[in-house]
Amino acid sequence: MPEPDVPAASAQRREVAAAVRDTAAVGMGYLPLGAAFGILLVGSGLAWWWAPVFSVLIYAGSMEFLAISLVTGGVGLAQVALTTFFVNFRHVFYGLSFPLLEIRSTAGRLYGVHALTDEAYALLATRPHAQLTGTRVLATEILCHAYWVAGSTTGALLGSRLGLQVEGMGFALTALFVVLTIDAFRASPDVPTLVVALACAALALVVAPGSMLVIALTAFVLVLLARFALGGGHDT
Repeated sequence: MPEPDVPAASAQRREVAAAVRDTAAVGMGYLPLGAAFGILLVGSGLAWWWAPVFSVLIYAGSMEFLAISLVTGGVGLAQVALTTFFVNFRHVFYGLSFPLLEIRSTAGRLYGVHALTDEAYALLATRPHAQLTGTRVLATEILCHAYWVAGSTTGALLGSRLGLQVEGMGFALTALFVVLTIDAFRASPDVPTLVVALACAALALVVAPGSMLVIALTAFVLVLLARFALGGGHDT
């Protein structure tokens, strides 16, 4: 005899529970890193409540760290837009294989696009789509987002009320990128790309230290596009 259908509410609870298990490790990383962001934010002269505002509306860890210096440094809107574009450009490619269509509602899909991060992509895009439902995809993204908001808000409150020192906190973003670079290189060793990235950074630092990041990213993207074109579209 065929088994009876599982009630929808029970199935949703099971999917949410699976998302909780999947995101536990991400939460362990998001909470302290978010706290570091919150402490750095208030230490830079911004009110604590900017932490949840940044974390809800921007929700891009690396870009949020950069936003602190961009906002407090009086950087022009054009440079902010260009920096944001290059820092988050990889998300365009994430969207090609992200299981967004599992989410049925329009509002859910819009949030799914907003909450697409490196970690959410790593958790969901590598799973067979047959194992995923819209509930699980949304729950995974919501939980990751909640961890980050909780961590950043807690850090900002502690920083503002306890007067925590921020020396060294600014290095958290650099450390994050170093770890991501090491992990990416281990997964796919590519010495030429690494050398090109370092060369672009060094050149930008010499040519225009004040706009080093934008120039380095622009040069790096142009070199990669030229390399891809010369390789006949088969380079990775």
